[in-house]
Amino acid sequence: MGQKGVEFKSKEDKQEIEIWINGQHISSYLYQDKLKKAVLYPLKTMSGKVLTRGFPLETRPGERVDHRHHLGHWFNYGDVNGLDFWNNSSDRPVQKQHKYGEVRHQEILKMKGGPEKGALVTRSHWVDHEGKILMEEKTTFYFQEKKGVVIIDRLSELSAEKDISFKDNKEGMFAIRVRRELELPSKKPGLFADQMGQIPTDKGQSSVKAQGNYESSEGIMGGKVWGTRAKWMKLGGELAGERVEIIILDHPGNPGYPTYWHARDYGLFSANPLGQEVFSKGKEQLNFQLASGDSQEFRFRILINEGKSLSKENIEKFQKGF
Repeated sequence: MGQKGVEFKSKEDKQEIEIWINGQHISSYLYQDKLKKAVLYPLKTMSGKVLTRGFPLETRPGERVDHRHHLGHWFNYGDVNGLDFWNNSSDRPVQKQHKYGEVRHQEILKMKGGPEKGALVTRSHWVDHEGKILMEEKTTFYFQEKKGVVIIDRLSELSAEKDISFKDNKEGMFAIRVRRELELPSKKPGLFADQMGQIPTDKGQSSVKAQGNYESSEGIMGGKVWGTRAKWMKLGGELAGERVEIIILDHPGNPGYPTYWHARDYGLFSANPLGQEVFSKGKEQLNFQLASGDSQEFRFRILINEGKSLSKENIEKFQKGF
């Protein structure tokens, strides 16, 4: 068991920083060269239950093996100066790389644990296919635990190196890909890893039961939350006989507040404050821009809960303290 509070363990040879709370590993900041963006992976409860999908790093039997770019928790966007940062992954063909951008980790600026809260500060570059810098990102992660709930705050400041256009796009922005058990129930065939963790050639059914459900701050449930605005969104289900939940909270200072939700039944759980046209069926459009030298901060909070479900009132208490 580690010390009481938040502790960071740097594994430079693996390009990884482990995050521990009260002696429990709850996530790692991965910045491997093979990744097209740094991610938090996996996300765990205080008892060690893993809530994120393993594919493509640690494929588990019965889980979906689609969307290789959906890994743990990440932050990027589908159209920045015409480049797709969202869909980029290691399996994209070389002849199409000019269509994609990468978020390249540069350095750790701060790593400080503590008895109540820990802070991890990173610097990254959003670059085009030639490595030219579009934006610098400075991200501060805060990690803490309150009454068994893991709290992860992400404050990402984007500073433009040139004029930047975030063309209105559904692919974004603050995202998590959850494990099979937290998907919404569906009989639609898909690509699921077999009992050996191998990827099949044909679509079929999973050996693992999906029993997740969404609930928004506006009282909308299930798959109907997609394309709606909300201050927060909860995704809950059962894992190993116990209730588990992930809640994402938007911040009033973010553009587009309250955010639209790109939250899918198959396990993609994403808040997209900059994409509005698709979600509003053409009634709204943002096309957010940053002039060269300008910056914008985005703030979000993740709650990871197990046991008794967090009520709307409890969630909004966490939001007021954010």
